[in-house]
Amino acid sequence: MSEFDYDLFVIGGGSGGVRAARVAASETGAKVALAEESRYGGTCVIRGCVPKKLMVFASTYAEKAREAQDYGWSMVAGGFDWPRFQGRMQAELDRLEGIYRKLLSDAGVETFDMRARLAGPHTIELADGTQKTAKHILLAMGGWPVKPDMPGADLAITSNEIFHLDALPRRILIIGGGYIACEFACILKGLGVQVTQFYRGAQILRGFDDEARGLVAEEMMQSGIDLHLGTNLLEMARDDSAAAKGGIRVKATNGTETHFDQVMFATGRRPNTADMGLEDLGVELGRNGQIVVDNYSQTAVPSIYAIGDVTDRVNLTPVAIREGMAFVETVFKGNPTPVDHDLIPSAIFTQPEMATVGLSEEDARDREPVEIYCTSFRPMQTAFIGRPDRVLMKLVVSIATRKVLGCHIVAPDAGEMIQLAGIAVKMGATKEDFDRTCAVHPTMSEEIVTMRKPMRTA
Repeated sequence: MSEFDYDLFVIGGGSGGVRAARVAASETGAKVALAEESRYGGTCVIRGCVPKKLMVFASTYAEKAREAQDYGWSMVAGGFDWPRFQGRMQAELDRLEGIYRKLLSDAGVETFDMRARLAGPHTIELADGTQKTAKHILLAMGGWPVKPDMPGADLAITSNEIFHLDALPRRILIIGGGYIACEFACILKGLGVQVTQFYRGAQILRGFDDEARGLVAEEMMQSGIDLHLGTNLLEMARDDSAAAKGGIRVKATNGTETHFDQVMFATGRRPNTADMGLEDLGVELGRNGQIVVDNYSQTAVPSIYAIGDVTDRVNLTPVAIREGMAFVETVFKGNPTPVDHDLIPSAIFTQPEMATVGLSEEDARDREPVEIYCTSFRPMQTAFIGRPDRVLMKLVVSIATRKVLGCHIVAPDAGEMIQLAGIAVKMGATKEDFDRTCAVHPTMSEEIVTMRKPMRTA
């Protein structure tokens, strides 16, 4: 009989933790338990990817109705019914959470609906005071949005609360320039909210290809989002006077003072490592509170592993799932499998979407000489009705090896396109491989395989 209660105890019921728990139990026969203090599904299902994408879908229909009129249809989009949509969205999240719970139950994983923390290298203490032991412990607690330390910050919401508003605001200020800030700026604008966005940096979407993020910023402003770069908050205060044009008075670093109904911070996330007993055991934490792990997701304490956003490596749901699978292969299947974080495709669901795989032009040219193949144009669907919308297709190519080092797309449904381009880039396809591929006409994506001459070298 084992000296431990379980072979594996997972803390965190998000996508990564649930996948690791159920695969370890169902495919290796391990005795597994999992504790989750909130809702199963984690950030992605409950307060991230899924509800956000549903809001993205909802936010596009008003513009589609206007375009339909230009195409000859007699139709008008009426007012958006937020409570009706919100009810359906929450019902879908409940359904998905039920699926997560059933997957764990069917795999034989014992679950505890409460907070858990570490009491030893093999010991977990539950919120009710009981202790459980496990040969291996997997930490998958995810992350949480943070607000800056400033006067009036308590008046603002984060991406967690945006899904639970009783009503949509008439005017909202979004603080931040990352993908969460930009996605919700586009979503709320599409739903009829008057959107202002402040970002302290020189351009939104830092870390992505400059040319691509520049076009996203232009298109966002073209759509009516009041984007202020190089701008930050000084202070916020409640102002419910009849003269106010919103309940929150905001002072900005650009000298303006404005009123908003709602302010949303999208200024970063922090791993959920507080009060987990980690440092007492010798688990190393980084500057942002992230758990430091090796290539096999193992911490400085041999029995304790960590995956997903709590490690602050690549904070994407599919990455957390892959890390969980690699953990099971390594620890329970005897097949040491390092986590592969190279050439991960990703999409930002702005309007238009931006999707990328591989290196930006800026990062690539710092490593080696490259050729840049790029085209920006008005797509057929909107050019036909006189819209100014533009899209971008871009390849970054190594001069020495001819490999495509990066692919960047700004266009409607760019996320759908980059998934397939990601396969080619991951396989090491060369520019000539792209050239040999026949174009699908007429599509936007055909430009990816028809660009014959480089725009420039770098």
